[in-house]
Amino acid sequence: MAAALAVRRGYAADRGMTTAEYAVGTLAACAAAAVLYKVLSGGAVEAALRSVIGKALGVDV
Repeated sequence: MAAALAVRRGYAADRGMTTAEYAVGTLAACAAAAVLYKVLSGGAVEAALRSVIGKALGVDV
């Protein structure tokens, strides 16, 4: 019984993220956002979007 209680206390003390984990998570999110921005702002994606919007509106863009 005492061993089970000690294990539960150990898990309770390890809840949530620490500051270092927040920093790594924030860096990973920023890196993913930068990659997504580069992909979406590239020429091929822009041309494809212009084509799709032009066809939807019935105009030559």
